Amino acid sequence: MEKEQVQKALEQLKQQPKKKFSQSYDLIINLKNLVLKTTPVDVSANLPFSKGRPVKIAAFVDQQLLDQATKNCQLVIKETEFAKYADKKIAKKLAEDYDYFLAQSTLMAKVAASFGKVLGTKGKMPNPKLGCVVLPNANLEPVVKKLSSTVRLVAKKGLNLQCVVGKENQPDNEIIENILTVYNSVLKGVPNETQNIKNVLIKTTMGKPVRV
Repeated sequence: MEKEQVQKALEQLKQQPKKKFSQSYDLIINLKNLVLKTTPVDVSANLPFSKGRPVKIAAFVDQQLLDQATKNCQLVIKETEFAKYADKKIAKKLAEDYDYFLAQSTLMAKVAASFGKVLGTKGKMPNPKLGCVVLPNANLEPVVKKLSSTVRLVAKKGLNLQCVVGKENQPDNEIIENILTVYNSVLKGVPNETQNIKNVLIKTTMGKPVRV
């Protein structure tokens, strides 16, 4: 996929009716020739530019990481507060409201026991590969900074991946670079690269998809 192809798709999107707010751009990558049970797809990409909205991060910590988490995360859940989320409705709302969850490594067993069912279903359990499981003496600032520009794409039931790559009020070159970064990350995350890509689409929040 080349820059020119993405630019052409963006120009087609701009011809659609405008809304009174700045819509997000969604990238949709449909896959093929994969059996998810044997070849799961879970890809992360570090975007070079903003995706147009702040990332919300929650942290599971005890006293050791409390100050760091309070300073860097939008929500801090102390070990003593885990029981408050025993209600599934409260836990589900938590999973829906936050993009990423950090966990102090010494608490992971308790986090899994208390939140595993809900966060696991949403694909939001603290992920060591993303740096979301941290030591009790960790500096959370670089971790949070990296997560703020990270998108994660997981194919669960269907062979499709989707993520936000920016907003209409951003320059085209930023959107294009973000799209190419995600696309290339997906290519590396599937076994047969382009042979596993059915098609690539871009759409605005309320617009119709355009094929790249």
